[in-house]
Amino acid sequence: MGKIIAVANQKGGVGKTTTSVNLAASLGVLEKKVLLIDADPQANATSGLGFDLETIECGTYEVLENQIAASEAIFETESPNLDLMPAHLDLVAAEIEIVDYENREYMLKTALAEIKDNYDYIVIDCAPSLGLITLNALTAADSVIIPIQCEYFALEGLGKLLNTVKGIQQHHNKDLDIEGLLLTMYDSRLRLSNQVLDEVSNHFPQMVFKTIIARNVRLSEAPSFGETIIQYDAGSKGAENYLNLAREFLINNNDTV
Repeated sequence: MGKIIAVANQKGGVGKTTTSVNLAASLGVLEKKVLLIDADPQANATSGLGFDLETIECGTYEVLENQIAASEAIFETESPNLDLMPAHLDLVAAEIEIVDYENREYMLKTALAEIKDNYDYIVIDCAPSLGLITLNALTAADSVIIPIQCEYFALEGLGKLLNTVKGIQQHHNKDLDIEGLLLTMYDSRLRLSNQVLDEVSNHFPQMVFKTIIARNVRLSEAPSFGETIIQYDAGSKGAENYLNLAREFLINNNDTV
């Protein structure tokens, strides 16, 4: 049975989509069958994998709205062993449209039940909010990865997110685990980056991934070419970091690398 991992943080610009896309791609390269779900109305994961948003006719929106089965909204990507459930701009309307639905928090969980066994891992790229779509993702997920940017205000809002996770555990998904806190955009030359690293490691010693994602220009460039970092520059520091993260993730899950 596939494990579902949400990548979430209500703060924008912390590396959620970069992590979702490149962790999923790295797991695929390591010969795991992976589905990436774009649950962000900005649809950056979709465009970052080379899909034209103007041509997307079905995806996460239609699945949440129960218009189609999840299996009908899945597309192959050019990255090995990686499929995508894309998003398009209509997804922003889902927050409003499903608010009156019965069991509104479980729409995604219910939809994924039929396809969960088809994958080793399902990665959900969440929106930078704690709205209903993100709530659906966390309710459907087995665990959550929380990217934290190594910059000022890095820990701002983390307490709120952890409280949200606790609330979901109490009311909607008692089995939701925190997979780990992932430090992103790290620059060893900057005192501030090292201060954030120390602070997070001291406060949450058991929750922080050993792998740290360094600030890397190639990581920023890859999405504009519709490619993962491994496709764009397999020899880059960014590719090395995400492959290491995937290996650490698999070890943590007692899976073979």
